[in-house]
Amino acid sequence: MYTIQAPPGHPGQPAALIACAFLEKPLTMDAPDPDLPAPVLKAGEHTAHGTSDILRYVASHSGPSSLYPEALQGSIDKWLQVASKCEAAALAWVEPFAAKADDAARESARSDVTTALEQLKVDLLPGKQYLVGDSLTLADVAVAAALTPLFEGVLGRKLQEHFAPVVAWLGTCQKLPQFEKALGSPGLCAAEEEWVQPSKKDAAGKKKKAKGGTAAADGAAPAAAAAVPAAAGAAVELDPEKAAKKAAKDADKAAKLAKFAAKKAAEEAAKAAKASSAADGVEDKKAKEKAEAEAKKKAEAEEVAGLIAAAKSTPKGEKKQVEGSMYKAYHPKMVEAAWYEWWEQCGFFKPDPASTKPPFVIVIPPPNVTGALHIGHALTNSIQDTITRWRRMSGYNTLWVPGTDHAGIATQTVVEKKLQREKGVTRHDLGRDAFLGEVWQWVDQYGHRIHDQLRRLGSSVDWSRSVFTMDDKLSRAVLEAFVRMFEGGCIYRDNRLVNWCCRLKTAVSDIEVDYIDIPKRTLMNVPGYNDPVEFGVLTSFAYPLEDGSGEIVVATTRPETMLGDTAVAVHPEDPRYTSMHGKFVVHPVSGRRIPIICDAELVDMAFGTGAVKVTPAHDPNDFTTGKRHSLEFINIFDDDGLINANGGPFEGQPRFKARITVVDFLKEKGLFRGTTDNPMRLGLCSRSKDVIEPVLKPQWWVNCKDMAAASCQAVRDGSLQVIPKEFEAVWFRWLENIRDWCISRQLWWGHRIPAYYVIFEGEDDKAAGRPGMPSEDMSRWITGRNLEEARAAAAAKYPGREFRLVQDEDVLDTWFSSGLFPFSVMGWPEQTPDLSAFYPTSLLETGHDILFFWVARMVMMGIQLTGQVPFKQVYLHAMVRDAHGRKMSKSLGNVIDPLHVIEGISLQGLHETLLGGNLDPKEVERAKTGQKADFPDGIEECGTDALRFALVAYTAQARDINLDIKRVVAYRYWCNKLWNAIKFAMMNLPPGFAPPAQQLAAADCPEACRWILSRLNNAITTIVQAMEAYDFATATQRVYAFWQNEVCDVFIEVMKPVMALDDSKSEHATAKRLTRETLWTCLDCGLRLLHPFMPFVTEELWQRLPRNPALAEFPSIMLTPYPAPVSGWEDPAAERAMEYALSVVVAVRKLRSDYGLTKQKPHLYVAATDRDKAAMLRGLSLEVVTLSTSSDLTLLDSGAAPPLGCSVAIVDESTTVHMLLKGILDPSLEIAKLEKKASEVNGRIEQIKKKMAMPTYDKTPEDVKAADVEKLAKAAAELAAAGAAMDAMRALLAAS
Repeated sequence: MYTIQAPPGHPGQPAALIACAFLEKPLTMDAPDPDLPAPVLKAGEHTAHGTSDILRYVASHSGPSSLYPEALQGSIDKWLQVASKCEAAALAWVEPFAAKADDAARESARSDVTTALEQLKVDLLPGKQYLVGDSLTLADVAVAAALTPLFEGVLGRKLQEHFAPVVAWLGTCQKLPQFEKALGSPGLCAAEEEWVQPSKKDAAGKKKKAKGGTAAADGAAPAAAAAVPAAAGAAVELDPEKAAKKAAKDADKAAKLAKFAAKKAAEEAAKAAKASSAADGVEDKKAKEKAEAEAKKKAEAEEVAGLIAAAKSTPKGEKKQVEGSMYKAYHPKMVEAAWYEWWEQCGFFKPDPASTKPPFVIVIPPPNVTGALHIGHALTNSIQDTITRWRRMSGYNTLWVPGTDHAGIATQTVVEKKLQREKGVTRHDLGRDAFLGEVWQWVDQYGHRIHDQLRRLGSSVDWSRSVFTMDDKLSRAVLEAFVRMFEGGCIYRDNRLVNWCCRLKTAVSDIEVDYIDIPKRTLMNVPGYNDPVEFGVLTSFAYPLEDGSGEIVVATTRPETMLGDTAVAVHPEDPRYTSMHGKFVVHPVSGRRIPIICDAELVDMAFGTGAVKVTPAHDPNDFTTGKRHSLEFINIFDDDGLINANGGPFEGQPRFKARITVVDFLKEKGLFRGTTDNPMRLGLCSRSKDVIEPVLKPQWWVNCKDMAAASCQAVRDGSLQVIPKEFEAVWFRWLENIRDWCISRQLWWGHRIPAYYVIFEGEDDKAAGRPGMPSEDMSRWITGRNLEEARAAAAAKYPGREFRLVQDEDVLDTWFSSGLFPFSVMGWPEQTPDLSAFYPTSLLETGHDILFFWVARMVMMGIQLTGQVPFKQVYLHAMVRDAHGRKMSKSLGNVIDPLHVIEGISLQGLHETLLGGNLDPKEVERAKTGQKADFPDGIEECGTDALRFALVAYTAQARDINLDIKRVVAYRYWCNKLWNAIKFAMMNLPPGFAPPAQQLAAADCPEACRWILSRLNNAITTIVQAMEAYDFATATQRVYAFWQNEVCDVFIEVMKPVMALDDSKSEHATAKRLTRETLWTCLDCGLRLLHPFMPFVTEELWQRLPRNPALAEFPSIMLTPYPAPVSGWEDPAAERAMEYALSVVVAVRKLRSDYGLTKQKPHLYVAATDRDKAAMLRGLSLEVVTLSTSSDLTLLDSGAAPPLGCSVAIVDESTTVHMLLKGILDPSLEIAKLEKKASEVNGRIEQIKKKMAMPTYDKTPEDVKAADVEKLAKAAAELAAAGAAMDAMRALLAAS
């Protein structure tokens, strides 16, 4: 059996369906995946990607087939290429894909389709029925499937008339039953224009209820309403003369291509022969060089391994010894070893209870205990630790509380699958207590992985306060909160609609429902069903009027729910139904009388028939309608998704089997009125992938109205600040429209609800009612913190009655306990010292995706239960996606374990991480394919610091972070720059060097020192301001720029000649001392600036620096004060002078690059007509010479000419640099090189001009034309540069 998965609405899926129908091969459809770029077919161990490969595979593996006969495969393959272009065009023009394409892409697609249609028009001569041969082949299947969406919604009447033979052929194909089954009954676009531009409607626009409760876009109508019959296009006779001319043109083009290919093949063969001959003479030399390189690499690896082993041998909790020389390069494992254990052992992460410093408190968003942290968690924790370390260094008494969440549904699902896989038992086989024992065992076994990863990330959390949401302390808080809120009227019991997962047999929250768009008729695999289920279809049927006077037609995407219909609604102002007001229809299955009601809120009389079936027990809109009109609520499903006794003859049928049998019943009764494609949104359980069913269940609910209002007021009055501010609008919009919150979950793992149902002695089940079922008496529920308290409450409520109590089997929604987290971790409801000292907390940092589900609930419950907002600020970071912008998903293979980035991992190692989990074999293979595409060589070792810095720097992006591991690797190499900077300092700071005891007096320092101190001051100011605003992008950019561009690239380079000065001269000795002190100041402050972002490498390097007396009391860099701006270090004049000098350096470096200079050091002659600039250059001439790799710099007097043989570069309006090349280059050799270069560029220019002069160039897409113009401009600039260089070389030749 084949299984296909495609993006929603992709034309490749119907093509595969059609082919399999002809081949009589079963094909099942997985749920559409918007992250897939193209359809994917699974056939056992084989995977085929893309429509063409899928069609070839199914046809080639079905025995001899007329769809893909061997003799015609070459011709068929050409048409498959045409189909691929048409398919790509459909993705650029047809929704839902068109929104992702820009105008240039659409124009290119238009050109491709026009070419394809012209080719089809020529090939489909009168009387020719198929594209290849005398019968239908894959060519017809692929091209027809690709063109159908274009002719249905994009290609207007004028093009249809022009391509009438194509339209006729397409209509013939679509009438075949195999096509009809996959495509339905597509029509033709009714628009007059040739190409209908894609709609630009707001995707988030308001949805309206379609017939039968289906959500559809505003103004949407069945596809047939916007189309005309396929046969409407009249056939047009083909012009034989045009056909002959086109055929001749195609033949000529093919001959030229063949000639070009032969020429290329001959050239390659000649090159290969030449290379083979040359290889024999150098083979031995290359082998020797390779062996030497491998031996050197092996020796270095062994040396590094020894250093890492030595670092890791540090006894746990003791300080690592860093005395001695530094290794030549940075290695993360060597640097990061032992520091975290020392920090933790010394208690550096703990707050000081006696401190008078202002507190800074933050709680971790507790990750689920279900597994390892992914890269999204790494982002969260990197940001939080950066903030915490910065606040700690800035004089705050910091507390960061760690914890993990019990993750009710996720954990129970993981353990249930594990038990089924390993022991073949279910939780029901074990019983509740035994099953919970298995869960606790799993938590004990795997829960520590998360803690280990947090330690590896450098998270400076107070581990002594670590919590788990099922701990006794937090469980007491949960019980207290439920009881208080029940007694205060916030929590109540009600029979309402919930999101029901038939697979998990529990209600799930909104966050656990994934919605997918179904654009039209789609077959999908649903868990528990052997055959695919049809969605995206609107089924119309009639209800006969009770008085026999006629019928009323309704429509639904869920025909099985008609078993629970209790009304038909019409608009009160719709004249078509005025005569039916107050009448009844007869239910064809049960015979029930169903009223026709008037409801202007539910019904859009312009949509469909204007009549809507109402199923209050199984549709959210119908539920509210049922409440308004006091309708009967009939539940037709049991917990397994089977039709219950209310379904009459359909009882016991699975819901989607009933979808078919109900329609068959309606057909038998003559009530069926047809089907049509209908776009819809389908909710899937994020855990099980089952289709969510709205079901009426008695559950516990939280009345959120008053709490939501208080939460809105907290933001308005400034008690709570939401950052970025743009999310305030989202906050208000959600809370002002909040619905009550269902907190019941039909699980065993979690906080069991402390509610008890009272059953009186002597009552039978009917009198008592069944808790959790519609028969329950909701007034009998009482609550208690324990059984004794519940008994007392029941006795007080029912004095003198004998009773027994049955505790609710359900557990609370995980978000309920998470909502208490900021104060439950502090010991609430007891008035603990921690609660007094550290609550409310200072900041809540998390992803914007859980603003509603967690943040809002914490605020609501904090205000409700403590009278205070739980935190003063909320900072919402972006969401992490992969480098392609896709959501991270285990089944895509793009979920990244932070430890894999830190330590590195091979591709095979990545593959092995997929095994032993809960992915099915198909998902494993798909994930492997994704891993191979993204990480063909695995992931290089980056280290914690590089990962953290990259993640925090990425917050410059808006709502999504497209994480490219290559950027993390780049920061790992940047760590090597830091390493070498400190290594350079250690070599240039003499033994016994004493850092300055006081702040340096910048005015006494050399000019380069004044400049770097001013830049350091600027960096400190910028970074502190950015950190206060949580602008991490600016903070990371500035600290990077300080280290990379100012310290390493400039200051360390310009101080090298200073260090070479003779100490015997007092002015030289003073310059060297001040330069060394400035270097130490920059390194010390720079490391402290960088520490919150990169804690490990900064600790290692700071410990190696000589210690300032003022910092001697601090054992760790994390405890030192964060740098503050120093008065007197600002020096705008020094900054202007260096900026000008660096502009001269840039000009010289460009000249060197133009002339290919590497080690040569030419003499510079600079003409500066501006007196101030001349003075600047005179003071920084040594720096310019050093940075530009020159031998000397002569400042030309006014009117003085440079010597002959110089190249020239203009720096600005008053500065010109002359670089003496005489004696540096051989002018004759350079002229020959430049002439060859000019000839090559001229050849390119001629090729482009020749192409642009072709008669057919006007038909070239605009983006291609623009690219050609750009190429021509670049080539002209290259030619001009080469000409100027030749002129300079000729002048140099003349001078010599």
